[in-house]
Amino acid sequence: MTTPRDQRPRLSRGVEWEFDKVTFSRDYPRNVVTKVLVERAEHGGWELDRVRITADGTRRVILRRRIIRAVRTA
Repeated sequence: MTTPRDQRPRLSRGVEWEFDKVTFSRDYPRNVVTKVLVERAEHGGWELDRVRITADGTRRVILRRRIIRAVRTA
């Protein structure tokens, strides 16, 4: 199944991303999950890419951050 062009994530050409999958059980309250994700965003440079809440209440979160490659100048 293909996704319509306007619903695809818009990623710039030449940009590389690093992804991290985080899973929270249904036992964690929403405010705790929010605090953990905010902490990772502020101190690790991560941004929210996707959240999926399964039928059993488990939250599967995919975070991403841009990979910045060092360019040799000399």
